[in-house]
This record gives sequence, C-alpha cells and structure tokens, in this order.
Amino acid sequence: MKPLALIAALLAGAAPATALAETVYVSNERANLISVIDGATLAVKASWPVGKRPRGIILSRDGRHLYICASDENAVQVVDVATGQVIADLSSGEDPEMFALSVDGKTLFASNERDAQVTAIDIAGRRVAFQTVVGVEPEGMATSPDGKWVVATSETDNKLHWIDIASASLKDETEVGIRPRHAEFTADGRQLWATAEIGGTLHIIDVATRRQTAQISFSVPGVPAEKILPVGVRFTPDGKQALVALGRANHVAIIDVATQKVTALVPVGQRVWHLAISADGTRAYAANGLSDTLSVIDIAAARVVATIPLARAPWGVAVGK
Repeated sequence: MKPLALIAALLAGAAPATALAETVYVSNERANLISVIDGATLAVKASWPVGKRPRGIILSRDGRHLYICASDENAVQVVDVATGQVIADLSSGEDPEMFALSVDGKTLFASNERDAQVTAIDIAGRRVAFQTVVGVEPEGMATSPDGKWVVATSETDNKLHWIDIASASLKDETEVGIRPRHAEFTADGRQLWATAEIGGTLHIIDVATRRQTAQISFSVPGVPAEKILPVGVRFTPDGKQALVALGRANHVAIIDVATQKVTALVPVGQRVWHLAISADGTRAYAANGLSDTLSVIDIAAARVVATIPLARAPWGVAVGK
C-alpha cells in the first residue's frame, strides 16, 4: 500500500483496506474535476478537468467512457477513460443533474432541473432523442431492468414521474416524502427505492402498481432529526443490502432488503451525498461534500477502513475496472 493510502486508513481508525483491482471516479462539483482513484492502493492517481459544476456521473456499459453532468455548462460531457480527455459535449437541456443509462447502453437520460424535464440522448448519434416534461426540479434518475421505465424524482413536487421509454411519454406519478432525491430499482425490477431528503425517509414502490408498499425512517443516536437527509441509495450486487447516504447526519445506513430494517449505521465524513459499491460487493465508496473526502466502507464489518482526501465538494461516484 502506498504511503498516502496507509495514512488515510490510519486516519480512519481502522486496518488498511483490502486491495481491489478497480477504479473509482468521483465528481468534485466546486473544483470542476474528476478524481480518479486506484482501488488497489486507494491513492488518487489522476485529476481530470471537466466542465463547470460536475455532478451526476456514470460509466458506459463497456467501461470505455465516463459521462458527466456538467450542470453549469448545460451539457453532458463524454470522457475517454483511457486518456482522461473530454471528447464530446452532448446537448442535454438546462442544468443536467443526474443520469440513468438505458439497458442496452445506447441512450442516456438526464434530469434537467431548471427545465423540469428529462432529456433522452442518443449517444452514438450525439443528439437529443426526445424530451419529456416531468415535475418541478427533477434530479434523481433510474431505468428499470426490463427497459420499460425511466423514473425521475421531482424535488419540489414530492413525486416520482414514470416515463414510458417506448412512447417517450409520462404515464404515471407516485407521491413520496418531501424533496425526493434519488431512486434505484431492485435487480429483479419489482421494486423502486427512492429517498426523500427533507422527509428523512426512504420509500419502497411496487413497480407493477407504481404505488408505495413500505416506508423506512432513520434515527441516528446524537443526531437531530432535521439533519438526517437521505440522498444516495445503492444495492449490493447480490441484492441483499441497500446502502443509503444520510446527508448532514454524516452516516451511511445499511439496510437488509428482505426485512427492510436498518442493520447498521456507519459514521463517515460531513454531508455524505452519493455513493457507489464495488463489483464484488465488499466495499462502498461514499462522497463527503463538506469534508472534501471519500470514505471507503467495509460493508460486512460496517466500518470505514480508509478516508481519501479529494478536491472540493465531491458529489457523484462511479466504479469501473
């Protein structure tokens, strides 16, 4: 392990993390940079300049390109991961926030916060395929495993908006808690899990009916309820656990999917925003926006095993080879 990674692990108060042959990409929205982290050493190996206020970040299905929501550029940028260079700017509507990728990897769906719409981008053709009006201030995006739905979380309307991809039309709405931020489908496509930041809740939706079947609330010892602001949510590859970033509560919650119960709370950095999980499901990477760090979490042990200094205001996280 390199010295910087060892120091980071010691600062986290834990043994050094197990090496993984993967690469972690983190958007730093106030530095206009992508931090590139070696999963084996947990050292930042590169910093790639991108457009202004990078937020949402997602890898192409083949792992060759990184797509960035350059929110203040009103563009989606395509980065060649082999060179770290921006190779294209794709039109995406105003203020793109987050992405979802179609099942076949050919279409990007970007939420346009100021336009109150979702823009579907034909990646190969580098053109807008369609735009669909949704609720006010859409942010989170998710595509269903069967390729039928793309869902946007509309912060001001407190709703999830369901777009039928084949017809490019809005088909349904689901009311959830206050200020929904992020959504993820379960691997079997039967449920959608969505966080409500100001509501302090996580909502579980039956996809067949588009109606809520359960709601999870969070309590963190010593943390006022108004600081528990769930944002990012991700499932482990085996689908047995979900991890939720709790914002200014400075914790990540681990949830047993079968019982829908919180099984652990992991202290991390300040204002944890989004996270990603390694391909083998052993660790999670959580972006701490006010600490300017990335917390590396051993999921089985439910503890931070390394803390990596980054640039300014890390926001989104993606993991590739």
